[in-house]
Amino acid sequence: MQRVQTSLFTPVLIVGCTVILVGFAIRASFGVFQIPIAEEFGWLRAEFSLAIAIQNLAWGIGQPIFGAIAEKIGDRKAIVFGAIIYAAGLVLSSYAITPALHQMYEVLVGFGVAGTGFGVILAVVGRASDPKHRSMSLAIATAAGSAGQVVGAPLAEYLLSMMSWQNVFFVFAAAILSVILLLPFMRAPATASKEELQETMGEILLKAFKDPSYTMIFLGFFSCGYQLAFVTAHFPALVTEMCGPLLPGGALYSIGITSTSRLGAVAISLIGLANIVGTLVAGYLGNHFPKKYLLSIIYLGRTLIAAGFIILPITPTSVIVFSVLMGSLWLATVPLTSGLIAHLYGLRYMGTLYGIVFFSHQLGSFLGVWLGGRLYDVYGDYTMVWWVGVGVGAFSALIHLPIKERPLASA
Repeated sequence: MQRVQTSLFTPVLIVGCTVILVGFAIRASFGVFQIPIAEEFGWLRAEFSLAIAIQNLAWGIGQPIFGAIAEKIGDRKAIVFGAIIYAAGLVLSSYAITPALHQMYEVLVGFGVAGTGFGVILAVVGRASDPKHRSMSLAIATAAGSAGQVVGAPLAEYLLSMMSWQNVFFVFAAAILSVILLLPFMRAPATASKEELQETMGEILLKAFKDPSYTMIFLGFFSCGYQLAFVTAHFPALVTEMCGPLLPGGALYSIGITSTSRLGAVAISLIGLANIVGTLVAGYLGNHFPKKYLLSIIYLGRTLIAAGFIILPITPTSVIVFSVLMGSLWLATVPLTSGLIAHLYGLRYMGTLYGIVFFSHQLGSFLGVWLGGRLYDVYGDYTMVWWVGVGVGAFSALIHLPIKERPLASA
């Protein structure tokens, strides 16, 4: 058995960050394709939204499955399987000419994201990390997802200026397959206590399901998925249609942002850029303060920021301010939530336990994306669905407070 490496930046962490970065760059770009695809085929906004919602739901269903696969047959085999499914979903989606076909193929994309995303990668990184570095290692891997978000949307928009959206999907399929070449460097030890090694997956799952704290973590992660998926899928379109005009000769013009469409894509990048810092800070704080309180503070901050944005006039300035503030809290919940699960229930089946909690996240994602399109078609804007996000954020801020943050064995 390999020993846990005591340095922070290990080959496992570096490769894991690369896999997450590429996968999330692709996933975060889907909001940019919403208007081009809908206009080409004359689809309603709700039809494309349902496809992305199904992608998020499939991601949630696939996460515990891939977590279990990784724990049974090996992490790297699970990632290879996920990358192949991801690429297949992208290629098939490029041939979809009806909403039903597009929605069906997004199931493959969702499962591909599950196989190359947080559930599998964070479990590997967690096992390979020294306990004193674990929270920060999880934060760095999570921040890699934000780095992908920084480049994903602008890259997609740039490629769309040169080729059709179908060809962009082919380019993305080749990119996700390329990460397979790095996996030989990703060898993680299966670190676990003697007690954890003796427990079966069924036994630890039963203990977790009986623990009210696990239920509260599960419920609290719902709003994170709702808010992130809604903003990723709909914020570029929201900015394009609801933001006030950019002033020629202004500061944004001077850096090449000459339309609300471009501003919407840049906003997604700003969210990701700000979250690189926010997630690293959350990882550092997670080593020094109770994670449940940090999570409550993050959800409260998101609630206040989202409420302020929709109450005030939507202007280019408010879009930039919102993107930076919300971005600083964007994926900061992920290293804290995954770290909390590892702390409470151990590392042996962390991938599966986190995957089940992540299913709640993706239920929220499904609702946020689908409801965004559905209510847009009914009301003509995104105001109503935005307020739903404010409400579920407040709920998550409250439900994390009663969690008992101590290992289940000692409890």
